[in-house]
Amino acid sequence: MQAQLIALDWGTSSLRAYKLGPAGRVLEQRSLATGIMHLPDESRDIAGVRCSDGFELAFDAACGDWLDAQPGLPVIACGMVGSAQGWSEAAYRNTPADVASLGQALHTVRSLRGVDVHIVPGVIEQVGLPNVMRGEETQVLGVLQNLSASGEFLIGLPGSHSKWVEVVDGCITHFDTFMTGELFAVLSQHSILGRTQRSAGQFQADAFDRGVHVALSADGQRGVLSTLFSARTLGLTGELAPDQQPDYLSGLLIGHELAGLPGAAKHKPIILVGAAPLCARYQRALGLCGFAHVSLAQEATERGLWQLAQAAGLTQSATEA
Repeated sequence: MQAQLIALDWGTSSLRAYKLGPAGRVLEQRSLATGIMHLPDESRDIAGVRCSDGFELAFDAACGDWLDAQPGLPVIACGMVGSAQGWSEAAYRNTPADVASLGQALHTVRSLRGVDVHIVPGVIEQVGLPNVMRGEETQVLGVLQNLSASGEFLIGLPGSHSKWVEVVDGCITHFDTFMTGELFAVLSQHSILGRTQRSAGQFQADAFDRGVHVALSADGQRGVLSTLFSARTLGLTGELAPDQQPDYLSGLLIGHELAGLPGAAKHKPIILVGAAPLCARYQRALGLCGFAHVSLAQEATERGLWQLAQAAGLTQSATEA
């Protein structure tokens, strides 16, 4: 089957490449550890030219053979590749943003192969404190492909910097960022809280639930800076074993994150997207917090890139094909 698009999900630590056929079907995919902070540094020949540029080298390794086999394939990319530290900066688009507005704002960089790489802009919200995302907007659009075009949804993308994205009638209208995953890593590895922790062989559900409940309690209303120290004191008083403390801290931080969501979110359908084990934690915590309508969706970046490529006229729609 002939490919119609090369889609790249190019983040900080990794680069995922997809060769997509008609209707966005994945024909082949690969993952490389060549995110924008881990680019190759050994020069080699590309298109008959000696090259030492890390972005060119990573791009060639990801899909050079696909382009050799089928010259002229359009290429689209999202993620940190379009940041100020990326290959070429793609300016943020303001909210509200949808497939049409983002698809018409792709930023182009010409590769050494002579192929244009179309980079998806990130999204910025400048109401109150500014907030930005790169890559998550494409995930959200991929999820929306399988939903009704109308209605309101809250899409959660747990991770180092968790995003909660409000969508109204297919349009990204608002989003919040919580540095929950990164804070957990810093506290566990570089603070006194990690001194008494021991990794458990399996998920400590009771300890996790306790952390969520503390975040929601009267004690939790004093804020995360007040409750964090309990991850140590509950160990000192013998109420948490060392192997329970990591999951307690996880539940505590996730509980505070969910407590920061707007109250109206409890009445909206919530869709979680991301790594299955982490989404399972969030789904459990959401249940404890009283969020009733929670479902899981598969990671959808490649579907979002296909939608954006269609909006930009890089590929044919199913009806045109």
